[in-house]
Amino acid sequence: MKEPDSDIPSLKFKVPIFGDGGVGKTTLTHRFLNGLFRDTYHLTIGMDFYVKKLELDGKRISLQIWDFAGEEKFRFLLPGAVMGANGTIFMYDITRYVTFKNLNAWLTAYNEANEIHDQKVEILLVGSKLDLEGVRTVPKEEAIEFARNNNFIDYIECSSKSGKNVEELFKILSRRMAKKYK
Repeated sequence: MKEPDSDIPSLKFKVPIFGDGGVGKTTLTHRFLNGLFRDTYHLTIGMDFYVKKLELDGKRISLQIWDFAGEEKFRFLLPGAVMGANGTIFMYDITRYVTFKNLNAWLTAYNEANEIHDQKVEILLVGSKLDLEGVRTVPKEEAIEFARNNNFIDYIECSSKSGKNVEELFKILSRRMAKKYK
């Protein structure tokens, strides 16, 4: 895909973000979009949709970020969010072990949706709230092993509060998705 009158390739990618409520999906999205951090957000109802354009490795990339609600009652919407996705972020809170444990249920629903849509999508595992390292309940090694055992492309921890690794995690995923279009 190329924009008219441009030698720079232009790519569009759909990127849903999944994980339990309160893990920081909305905070991450807004930090990435605007470079700002807010302590509180209202819980997402269903899904919110955002677009971020960036230039990376000589390509114009448009990310369509789907911030998916973390409550179980919205899980029925997951197949629609997955349909046509190019990459996905699975997110948990490093200070709340239950959010890590619940990744198995998210992954099961996600894999079923991908089978329905006959697609294979790149997945990045993200541990949030790195600024709260002192009250961590999920060992980093355990998260790395989970990512490896479930064929995630990588694992990274971030802090939406400090901004640490926020840009980097989207670059990791964008580069991986862009490889398919060389």
